[in-house]
Amino acid sequence: ITYQDPHAGEELKILDSTSELVWIEDSIPAKAKPLGNEGDKSWKFVKKSDEHPVLSGETSTTRTATGLSQHFFEGADPPLIIAEGDVLFAHVYLDSKNPPETIQLQFKTNDWNHRAFWGANKGHSIEGKTDHTNFSMGELPEKGKWVRLEVPAKTVGLSPGSKVNGWAFTQFGGTVHWDKSGIVTKKLSDKQLASFSLWEQYQLRGNSSSLPKEIQEALKVKADQRNEEQRERLMTHYFLKVNPETKSEFEPAIRRENEAKGRLTAIEKAIPSTLIMEDRKEPRQAYILERGEYTQQREKVSPNVPQWIASSNKDAPPNRLGLAQWLVSPEQPLTSRVTVNRFWQQLFGTGLVKTSEDFGVQGEQPSHPELLDWMAVDFMESGWDVKRLIKMMVMSSTYRQSSKADPEKFKQDPENRILARGPRFRLDAESIRDQALAMSGLLGNRIGGKSVKPYQPAGLWKPVGFGGSNTSVFKQDKGEALYRRSMYTFWKRTSHPPSMAIFDAPNRETCTVRRERTNTPLQALVLMNDVQFFEAARKFGERVMKEGGKGTEERIRFIYRTALGRLPSESEKSSILNLYNEHLKDFSNSKDTVSGILSSGESPLDESLNATELASWTMITHLILNLSETVTKG
Repeated sequence: ITYQDPHAGEELKILDSTSELVWIEDSIPAKAKPLGNEGDKSWKFVKKSDEHPVLSGETSTTRTATGLSQHFFEGADPPLIIAEGDVLFAHVYLDSKNPPETIQLQFKTNDWNHRAFWGANKGHSIEGKTDHTNFSMGELPEKGKWVRLEVPAKTVGLSPGSKVNGWAFTQFGGTVHWDKSGIVTKKLSDKQLASFSLWEQYQLRGNSSSLPKEIQEALKVKADQRNEEQRERLMTHYFLKVNPETKSEFEPAIRRENEAKGRLTAIEKAIPSTLIMEDRKEPRQAYILERGEYTQQREKVSPNVPQWIASSNKDAPPNRLGLAQWLVSPEQPLTSRVTVNRFWQQLFGTGLVKTSEDFGVQGEQPSHPELLDWMAVDFMESGWDVKRLIKMMVMSSTYRQSSKADPEKFKQDPENRILARGPRFRLDAESIRDQALAMSGLLGNRIGGKSVKPYQPAGLWKPVGFGGSNTSVFKQDKGEALYRRSMYTFWKRTSHPPSMAIFDAPNRETCTVRRERTNTPLQALVLMNDVQFFEAARKFGERVMKEGGKGTEERIRFIYRTALGRLPSESEKSSILNLYNEHLKDFSNSKDTVSGILSSGESPLDESLNATELASWTMITHLILNLSETVTKG
């Protein structure tokens, strides 16, 4: 910005302009707390009538007293900031038939010791003093008419920079109305504000308390002694917030910036906070302790990476950061190999190193060592790009090949260690439950929150809980909590959720890198009879009737597309169609059976759907949810 001060070198002698700020009219200021003789009901705003005069706005405030009485507020935010030459004002109407002996205005900063009174000295004061704590303004104003009262701020001890956050209207006896109160402040005119020199002089006269702290500090330094940073800070503030010409140009950009900051603040507030640790600036000296006794200190010790895994990088810090740098360094091949093997295990069911939890001497040798090494190096060189690694695996011909195998090949390689066919394995416990809820439309997608307690058989906690305590009582959740993702399920150490345990979910007492997968009759019984799965089948049936089309064959195709990701073959379609017609025929004559099927679970039933048809489709979707293809990958 090219700028030439129009009044450089001139002395600020007079303030060209004044402005009147009305602070109290029809209401008290923002965030102020109303108080008085009757507490928060002390402020009595009245509309204009024969008994109640009003000067400005729609209401005035009134009080009738027999002795000392007042109504006031405190805690206004923002407060009134006093500048040099400011005058506080209020309008008062004294009842001609019942006038008071005293009226008083009080102003609060850190305390209430800023008072002015008219009439007898019977207001609030400190032992009858008449200094700035209780300044006498003369006789009572004229009765029966509105009179403007003015109190120069300095007469009641309010110096420039004082912050007034409270105001009191006080009287001794009589009936008084108050209206339109505030402050008259002298300020620089726009012509004077166009001069940095005059604005600077004005602030140095004690009017800078409302400015940011860093601006106040820069102003305290003499102009010829300010460094470049202080000068730049002052001029930036002046052009953005003060100079009338430049301020108007920057206001749209500042408004957009503030809006963006507001959005950013809202986003940051929505992010959960977490505790972190950091090293002390001066590490505390540690010692080897004799038999663990803190008073028996032996040789000094300091933090460092263990020697047997020490990095050759001498610049690495001797702490956890140094260990982390070593873990991801090219000299340490284990981290990338283990990571690649874990992702391979997730996609193929078994890692290239089957013992993914043990790469040591007791672990198995990799089935394809060169492939593992190549992927590990590529993973490091890509900047540890997980997305790229996953994409490479799933787009490989190895992953995309069919999982079918003839009996001879299956006999030669039952575990598919040489990868002659595509991966095929049963889904994990959590995935089986979550996909059933997703197909039904019940699965909740809300992220975060406390653990939940979905359906489980009654009485499981009783044998393992403490008698008389809530540790033996399982209280099932209601509503949305029943259908949250399985990762939010409450896990009791001594009584694991049974449907999870049956599908080989680990007990969580130790870290389990590789889950065992079993096939047992109990798993089939869970899929057939568990409330969660049967309810999912019922809601899936509702989806079929609402979203699957009008015709029966069209709905069968919808079921297969949703559950299996493919269309049914002609034989499958024929079998499902025949089964559906059988159910429809059986249920037409058995309302009790239909009622039993549709009453499973706590989710509401869509009463608008035909009950017999819905029960029939529920049995079909229940069958599909029990297919091996549904709960098996590949």
